Amino acid sequence: MHIRGDHVELVVGGRLDVRSAADARTVLHSAVDDGVGDLVLDLTELDSWDATGLGVIMGAHRRAGRCGRRLVLRGVPPQMQRLLVATRLHRILAIEGGIGVETLPRV
Repeated sequence: MHIRGDHVELVVGGRLDVRSAADARTVLHSAVDDGVGDLVLDLTELDSWDATGLGVIMGAHRRAGRCGRRLVLRGVPPQMQRLLVATRLHRILAIEGGIGVETLPRV
């Protein structure tokens, strides 16, 4: 897993899972705490995430809300879009361009 960027936009790549969760949490919390306005997470380079990785995203979302900021997901890969829809988190998280639920293949 790698994260690069600043306090306004971060690009997350690789795998966001139990092995990388602690490092990702530290970087995301720092970006939320040190910035202002929306924090955009570009996920176009993300290969996969597991429940722990999704928990890190939700934790950053909650922290951003407490800081008066908004966490915005950009470039969510289709397989991860399906997971967000299945867990109904697409209704809670801000997703740039939204998720076309009707265009996702049924699982």
